[in-house]
Amino acid sequence: MLKHFFLFFLLLIVANNSLFSQQIRGAGLDGLSSGKKTDSLSLETKVVLSGKTKYTDYKIISHNRDTTYIDTTLTLQKEYRFNYLRKDNFEFLEFHNQGQTHNKLGYIFSDLSSLPDIGYSAKQVSYLEVDDIKYFEVPTPTTEILYRTGLQQGQVVDAIFTVNFSRRLNFSMSYKGLRSQGAYRRALVSNGNFRGTFNYRTENNQYEIRGHYASQDFFHQENGGLTSEMLDNFINEDENFTQRSRLDVNLTDAESQFDSNRMYVEHSYKLIASKDSINDKDFSNLKIGHIFTNENKSYRFDQTTTTTAIFGASNIISDVDGTAKSKITNNELNLEFNSKYVLGKFKAKANLTSYSYGYDTILNSSEKIDKLKLEGNAISFGADWKAKIKNFQLNADASITPGLGRLSGNYLKGEAVYKKDSVLALKGSVMISSKSPNFNTLLHQSGYDSYNWLNDTFSNVNTRDLGFSITSKWINADVNFTNIDNYTFFNADNVPQQFDDQIVYLKAKVNREFKFWKLALDNTVMYQNVSSGSSVFRVPELVTRNTFYYTDDWFEGKPMLVNIGITFKYFTQYFANAYNPLLGEFTLQNSEEIGFPTFDVFFNARVRRTRLYLKVDNVTSSFSKKNYFSAPNYPYRDFTVRFGLVWNWFI
Repeated sequence: MLKHFFLFFLLLIVANNSLFSQQIRGAGLDGLSSGKKTDSLSLETKVVLSGKTKYTDYKIISHNRDTTYIDTTLTLQKEYRFNYLRKDNFEFLEFHNQGQTHNKLGYIFSDLSSLPDIGYSAKQVSYLEVDDIKYFEVPTPTTEILYRTGLQQGQVVDAIFTVNFSRRLNFSMSYKGLRSQGAYRRALVSNGNFRGTFNYRTENNQYEIRGHYASQDFFHQENGGLTSEMLDNFINEDENFTQRSRLDVNLTDAESQFDSNRMYVEHSYKLIASKDSINDKDFSNLKIGHIFTNENKSYRFDQTTTTTAIFGASNIISDVDGTAKSKITNNELNLEFNSKYVLGKFKAKANLTSYSYGYDTILNSSEKIDKLKLEGNAISFGADWKAKIKNFQLNADASITPGLGRLSGNYLKGEAVYKKDSVLALKGSVMISSKSPNFNTLLHQSGYDSYNWLNDTFSNVNTRDLGFSITSKWINADVNFTNIDNYTFFNADNVPQQFDDQIVYLKAKVNREFKFWKLALDNTVMYQNVSSGSSVFRVPELVTRNTFYYTDDWFEGKPMLVNIGITFKYFTQYFANAYNPLLGEFTLQNSEEIGFPTFDVFFNARVRRTRLYLKVDNVTSSFSKKNYFSAPNYPYRDFTVRFGLVWNWFI
């Protein structure tokens, strides 16, 4: 990943030097608008721009082609998203060091993938999927830098550079790097996410292509949590162990490595187009398209010595590569019809998918697994429909993969959205999915005897989710009702198992903000109930977050906007899942309930296009009861001061 880091900044310097050597004074969307002047001695082109650039010209385009704009404002939502994940982590319970894994306080089943994954889900909390990649369209070169201090030693840097070489051609490069030592022994985290994107369209949009390359790696030292003796010292506040690095941990030489690279290309060609004679826009068109995805993932747990007291008996075969590897290649051919006769866009699609998961050799001399790899191919058929009728937006996506292979199953998602300007939005959704459990629940190898299995008889996991939401200036609310058959989990013995009964899960979340003068109180409350299957599916009944804050413009001329506040977060006690570092998964446990409050204080400010963030986590930890844990044996962070900023550069 280091080579991607250096390549990114080398290209950033070259691009800035070449592009900003022009005398740019503001631009329209084309970049150039008035005239060109050439210096005969230096051969440097001096460009004078129109000055008509607006913030709405700096576009961020999602995978689903929803468009937003580069936003340099300072809001409370920006405070919630100023973390390593760069998203609101209300439903997550972080481990003490940023970049480590997160336990779950709530689950989302409304947007599942149609294909199974390699697994090792605790290592993929910060993994960027295809839907997470952003594309851009900007009139002038644009850069964003995020910086945040680490814990003890280290920092996070997320740098994005994007440029339009013409109105129709954009490139972007992004790199997010993290290195943080952590307060406890063997808690070092070193992660990297490199993304490169492009999008291009010809005149009249007859041919369009976009794609990205993503390379991601996550290295974690694994300490297995505190030993039982040190756990007592932590809970009882032994004054000899206020320096957390003095506490002994269960693993002293273990580490894990999760790597991935993905190539994604999507392009289409307009076969037929009829024009509207009034506004010169397409009245209807027919497109043929192709999408190529190739994704490789791997996971490896390394340990110099064995710890049979924790993982059980071992018969490891030395000097072998114990990496679990997954490769999924998908080719989609589609035909899209866009017309008023279908009220929008209708797309028919066919997919050819091949997969491979497994190991290169046997890892345990006493275990007899007759399969090293799971491999196969599948063909699926489906359709998408996107329609708009006045204030209603209707979306549907369906696919079926016939056969008896591991990829066989079906997927259906439908949405109906009613939106009235920015005042009110109502949404109803349904999602039905049947797909194989993750590959690591089907096949796993290890030098430890208890961590070897081949589950050929596991059935597809069947999930049904019904959701409703309302977004308005008065209140925001979401309700989801989920049923799951053949729910697959890791039991208390760290072995994958399918639940014989049905999971019935209800989640309701409400947000309301009250404002008075320069003060505001933002409240988010989530209620959860598992009426069937609570013996294997655990969530806290109540999660709440309440932020009281002050907003004001400081100094004459209002050069600085500040947000100062305190956030209270609490979740009721529940049997939170335990973290197993060998599996890279969370497992069931029945011995320790977790639930505690935290208070975080923040001071944020905006000066022009720079947002400054100062945050103090868990401010009451020095005098509160030591009952705060992210998972059994893994304490949550103590009193911690963090500083960071987000800085945008564009003209």
